[in-house]
Amino acid sequence: MFTKEIYTARRQQLQAGVGNGLILLPGNDEVGMNYRHNTYHFRQDSTFLYYAGIKRPGLVFILDVDNNKEIILGNEPTIDDIVWTGPLETLQQQAEKAGITQTAPVSALQGILDKAIAAGQTIHYTPPYRADATAQLSEWLKIPYLQVNSKASVTLIKAIVAQRSIKADIEIAEIEKGVNTTAAMQLAAIAASKEGVTETEVAGILQGIAISAGGNLSFPTILTVNGQILHNHYSQTIMRKGQMALCDCGAETAMGYAGDLTRTFPVGKSFTAQQREVHDIVLQAQLAAIEALKPGVLFRDVHFVACEKLVDGLKALGLMHGDSKEAVAAGAHTLFFQCGLGHMLGMDVHDMENLGEPYVGYTEELTKSTEFGLKSLRLGRALEPGFTVTIEPGIYVIPELIDMWQAKNHLPQFINYDKVNAFRNFGGIRIEDDFLITASGSKLLGNPVPKTWQEMEGLK
Repeated sequence: MFTKEIYTARRQQLQAGVGNGLILLPGNDEVGMNYRHNTYHFRQDSTFLYYAGIKRPGLVFILDVDNNKEIILGNEPTIDDIVWTGPLETLQQQAEKAGITQTAPVSALQGILDKAIAAGQTIHYTPPYRADATAQLSEWLKIPYLQVNSKASVTLIKAIVAQRSIKADIEIAEIEKGVNTTAAMQLAAIAASKEGVTETEVAGILQGIAISAGGNLSFPTILTVNGQILHNHYSQTIMRKGQMALCDCGAETAMGYAGDLTRTFPVGKSFTAQQREVHDIVLQAQLAAIEALKPGVLFRDVHFVACEKLVDGLKALGLMHGDSKEAVAAGAHTLFFQCGLGHMLGMDVHDMENLGEPYVGYTEELTKSTEFGLKSLRLGRALEPGFTVTIEPGIYVIPELIDMWQAKNHLPQFINYDKVNAFRNFGGIRIEDDFLITASGSKLLGNPVPKTWQEMEGLK
């Protein structure tokens, strides 16, 4: 945990942002994997963790803004619990570390909420992302299950996003820990990806590194020789010489802060000439996007910078033609780059995504596009100092998409389908790093990880 003063200051800022009412922040509970007592790895809700700091299942946090009260509700361990777990800190002891003085058993929750409802208090909560949390809120607040998400507090969501979007120095230090562990994972992946090795074997090594560092994975590892499939998690596929392996992985620190890096490297000793050319195109797009990172710049415009650079490179290969700006405006680049350039990074690898992209990545003035490619851009809003973001352009050659576009003769003024079909079995390449937006530009988070094709081959 951070110091109690940090959590106290965070809660004071949150209460000021919400203004009135009662803030209800349920923590996560344990979930059975195949029976009740064989549970998945426990991960506390990030918003609960941000304001209370306690990693323990079955808790609820209430901030009564109108009456300036804070209370953590949870059940103290019984002797039956202690038999299995050993001595545990009491809830009171844990709460005091976060500067919270009042605790109560969960059985007291319904009475508190009923009293608040009777008094006409507004009860603020965030949209739940677990079925059990949705059911709990439905029962506690007497809201139909299917209406729970739609009745979440926009006021609370906006207050949390405004606060969590700007990372304090202590948070940046934690993110860098996660990034550096992720860097170690990437180097291990490059070394382990060899002829005859399965994707699963390599992914297992990476998870071991994340756990050994004191945390865990920040998301399920993407480790695949089929990099054209954007979220293709590892399988029993055997790697072969001549293939490329795409590794998108992340470590989460013990404090819950995430790293997220991607590298694409040869399975054998070296890339093919074609792979080198495309890798260079992706790298140049990433470098152009990094150069464009500045406060006040729309991240959507940084995305377009990368897209135009990708088109420039694809034109040099003969796969595209025409004016690069016009091609991007028409969406022609999405034959090769179907997703967004990056996202916010923090306590969640896609930071605060559970609160809703319209609030995290966009504004009322700048709304998210519904167009193919752009609809996958999670962040579009103007950058601010203190934002932490990923920059991850890629080229993904998807045969099914090529066939669909070619059947319609879609955008032939920009696409050279004869050349494209010669690349249809190419696969995919992505390069990703994490950045802090500073007062004048950006700063790479964590230790640099090799990313040119020459450096990649040097590590094999």
